[in-house]
Amino acid sequence: MRFMVERDVLADAVGWAARALPARPPSPVLSGVRVKAAAEDGGRVTLASFDYEVSAKVEISAEVEDGGEILVSGRLLAEIAKLLPAKPVTLHLEGPKAVVTCGSSTFTLMTMMIDDYPSLPSLPGAVGAIEAGQLAAAVGQVAIAATRDETLPLLTGVRIEIEGENLTFLATDRYRLAIKDLTWRPAAPDVSRVALVRARTLTEVARSFGHTEQVQVSLTAPGVADIIGFAAAGRETTSLLIDGDYPQVRKLVPDSFDVSAVLSVGSLIEAVRRVSLVAERNSPVQIAFSEGEAVLNAGAGDDAQASEVLEAEVTSPITVAFNPHFLLEGLSVMGTPSVRLNMNSATRPVLFQGQTDGRPAPDYRYLLVPIRFAV
Repeated sequence: MRFMVERDVLADAVGWAARALPARPPSPVLSGVRVKAAAEDGGRVTLASFDYEVSAKVEISAEVEDGGEILVSGRLLAEIAKLLPAKPVTLHLEGPKAVVTCGSSTFTLMTMMIDDYPSLPSLPGAVGAIEAGQLAAAVGQVAIAATRDETLPLLTGVRIEIEGENLTFLATDRYRLAIKDLTWRPAAPDVSRVALVRARTLTEVARSFGHTEQVQVSLTAPGVADIIGFAAAGRETTSLLIDGDYPQVRKLVPDSFDVSAVLSVGSLIEAVRRVSLVAERNSPVQIAFSEGEAVLNAGAGDDAQASEVLEAEVTSPITVAFNPHFLLEGLSVMGTPSVRLNMNSATRPVLFQGQTDGRPAPDYRYLLVPIRFAV
């Protein structure tokens, strides 16, 4: 095998393929990136990785002198490609070794047994397409609510609900719930599917496809091994879906509210950051709402304390307390100049909705359970 490619093209492709490599591979070959060169169609090089859960594949143009296929350390190749000088890169085989040459730099890498490498899953049938920016924004708003506790595998995922042109992302960690509704371009007007995707995988997918215009979403047919796939601009990634019955979380959203308060998102974020400096670990930030204002308090007793007053449109007095980290995460992805807090009591879930020009945004909802506090 022998091919030549521009440094930036190779570095970008290897870096993208290597992102799916496991931190602690159960088998040495799973630390490798498969590099396949073919002289057909003007010369193409395919780089791929797979850990039995997530796969990544990218195809680039190259000057291919001799075709072939090798398996080399993915992270090492990615680091080498990133630091090579800005000149064309040549990769060729010398016996069991892969030689990378760029300008006056030469690296020799041992190849691994490619026969031991698992076959990558094929991309399933397409179910629709979504703008890359729209996907990234939606995932960013919802994935924050998925738990990182691997003992609760169902809650580490983002549930994707597809009903024709309507696409919904939702996630919960039991203390909060995020729901994002949007429209997309379905492959068929009557498509109806549900998928539960690991939040960390979906976040990485949304980030890695951010430079493209449109992302194709694929799902295996019901009854087949559950796989979701994403493809755009010569790149493909697949992931096994999480198996299990997701909790009926929509019923957690109250049908009505007794109290509402509207504040500036930016002002509230900055105030929460300031007063939470004195909050001990797992200590809440209290917000006391009254006519025309919201008073934030943190700290208590003989410890350090902080207080700040913000302007607010409030319908009735109420005091609630929140985990400051959960509060800030929700506010930071609101995407609107103002936020409306819909409340019933100091102990029942509070619904956060973005608001623009006096109108709440119906497409994103962030439900947060308050923390009980001593009166």
